[in-house]
Amino acid sequence: MTPPRSSPLTATELVDEYFIENRTKLLDIAAFLDRLDRADPTCAATDFRVRAFTDALAALAGPDRIGTVQMIFSDPRTEPLEALDRKGAVGAFDRGTPGPRVAAAPPDERRRP
Repeated sequence: MTPPRSSPLTATELVDEYFIENRTKLLDIAAFLDRLDRADPTCAATDFRVRAFTDALAALAGPDRIGTVQMIFSDPRTEPLEALDRKGAVGAFDRGTPGPRVAAAPPDERRRP
C-alpha cells in the first residue's frame, strides 16, 4: 500500500513544471539584495522590512517554511487597533515598535488649532 500524496503531482512533475519559474524568483531576490548592499550596506540592520525579508530567507532552510515565513511578515497582535496605524500596507510587521501603534492625524488636520 502506498501512502497518500498531499500533492496531485509527483516530485519530478513539480520540478519539471515549476523549477525555472522559481529559479527566476531566486535570481530576482539575489539581485534585489545585491542592489540594497550597493545602495546602503546598513539597510538590513536599520529597515524592519529588510530584516523580515532576510529572516524569511533563513526560514526557508527549516521545517514548516510557509507557516514560518507567513508569521515573520504578519502582525502577531490579537487585539484590534483603535485606529489605523498607517494608510497603506508595507508588507511586514515592525517588531521594533513596542505597544499599540496609533495613526497620525491626516496632514490637513495637523494644521488645525
